[in-house]
Amino acid sequence: MTGTTGRRERKKAQTRKALADAALRLFTERGFDHVGVREVAEAADVAVTTLFKHFPSKEALVFDEDEGNEAALIAAVHDRAPGRPVLHALRDHLAHTLTATQQDSPGFTAFTALVESTPALQEYRDRMWLRHEKALAAALTEATGAPEGDVRTAALARFVMESPRLARGRADPRKALYEVFGLLEEGWGNPAS
Repeated sequence: MTGTTGRRERKKAQTRKALADAALRLFTERGFDHVGVREVAEAADVAVTTLFKHFPSKEALVFDEDEGNEAALIAAVHDRAPGRPVLHALRDHLAHTLTATQQDSPGFTAFTALVESTPALQEYRDRMWLRHEKALAAALTEATGAPEGDVRTAALARFVMESPRLARGRADPRKALYEVFGLLEEGWGNPAS
């Protein structure tokens, strides 16, 4: 039974990847608004109903790693080594993610251009990011023992989620990310010095 379950899960993952790859290729070639879900399904050689079993919307096809990204972010908080500061775990997780993204620069550049040129994708990204922010705030609240609704953990989650955007495009994105986390950890201090 385990072999069947493993094979079934692999097949689902392959189908999901084929759909996401086909969608991104078609969307970057022709524009998001000029490609229908039927075309994406055909390019991946699946039925439209199969597409919607894997992705709830056309926009979700572009953000196929959404759930995994959120889970990894939360795991950085919950699975960190005992005694390791939560900010260090998040910083290192995001630095690794940022570095991995930079290695696929042409693909990431095309993805970013697609999102930035499509209002529907920008709106979806912002809703997704807000959901990740709320999930991170809940994880931080739990990990730190802060009271529910604590404004400090909400603010920290927001700043953490914005840090990769601030670091991207800098001469040394990793260094920029570490500087942002240094600010979060140590505070503003004296800006004149």
